[in-house]
Amino acid sequence: MEKFSAFRDPGTGIQPFLRPVPPTGSEVLTTIALPLGYVLAVLRTSLILILGILHAVVVEGVCLALKPVPPLHRAITHLFTAVLLRLVLVMLGLPWIPVEMVTRKRGRGAKAPERWSPSSGDIIVSNSVSTIEILWLAFRFNPIFVLPVYFASDFPEPSARTSSPVSRAPGRRTGTGSAAISSPAARAPTPRVPIAGFRQVSLLGILRATGRVPEATQPGSPGIQSLEEIRSSADRPVVVFPECTTSNGRGLLRFAQVFKGVSVPVTKFKVYVMCVRYDPPTALSPTMSHSIPSSVLNPIPQFFSLTTSLVPFTMSIRLLAPTESPSSGTFLASEFLAEGKHDDYLSEACASLIAQIGKVKRVGFGWEDKAAFLEFYKSKK
Repeated sequence: MEKFSAFRDPGTGIQPFLRPVPPTGSEVLTTIALPLGYVLAVLRTSLILILGILHAVVVEGVCLALKPVPPLHRAITHLFTAVLLRLVLVMLGLPWIPVEMVTRKRGRGAKAPERWSPSSGDIIVSNSVSTIEILWLAFRFNPIFVLPVYFASDFPEPSARTSSPVSRAPGRRTGTGSAAISSPAARAPTPRVPIAGFRQVSLLGILRATGRVPEATQPGSPGIQSLEEIRSSADRPVVVFPECTTSNGRGLLRFAQVFKGVSVPVTKFKVYVMCVRYDPPTALSPTMSHSIPSSVLNPIPQFFSLTTSLVPFTMSIRLLAPTESPSSGTFLASEFLAEGKHDDYLSEACASLIAQIGKVKRVGFGWEDKAAFLEFYKSKK
């Protein structure tokens, strides 16, 4: 869409925010399959809602009676969460999710198999594309989810954050044909806005926030903590999405500085790095990415869209081997950090690692640009 071309990353040519669409020429097959898809979607979405209500009643209600016995409470809630969410993933068209343990360095000889075993207070770092990785993480690890917030006074005024056009844009410019069509100039990435803290949220809370950008807050607002405060008191692993919003999976957004002050290699806790990849949409299966949130009952409309699929979805999850994690004693920060001063060494290292293991390009846009994109998208709608 030409009207959104200003939000194409000037360095890579990637448009990281628009919802991917199936290839052209597949409209006839889509139209034929649509009635059956809608019938399936009504049934499957209804089952998902029932499972969600069961999770809220059992895990966030009945199991609270076990709170005085923390180990028992964790075990029972993890069991119910794993069973219910695995059923949800099946209803969404994911009977099987391939998980691969990835090592960056190719050495000679057989290596001992490594396992991911995040424990209380450890950090899981992942890219953010959809609700699916949230459901998978909750199913596998029953972690604590957090949402970043920023001070409203730190966000630039609209006139100040209107990025200046970029004079150079990737691609061929011949001056003839489609290349001669005028389009909005590419915008430079918006300057970073500091993350002021985090709110600990439930599974339902993180699902509702999928696709949205961080919320504004005021200094001294209740419920806002630093990541270290949440991590140090956590009885489960903590999941952090440093992009602070979702992309469409075609590029890795600029990481916010969520780990400021943490040195690398990390010694106080273990860091687990993962990357999720989704296949592009086809005539019979919509996109699994969720870059544009629903204005009403987010993310139920996305679930309805996914459940119209007549074929199973394909995706992959790549886990970085713990021996190559930023918390490994053999980790060399110099391999990932360019020369010069960095304000957040751990975020930069994790961004480089996710880009490598996921074979995805990094773009210069961040959640601040996603906020501008959503404003523009709503105005055009």
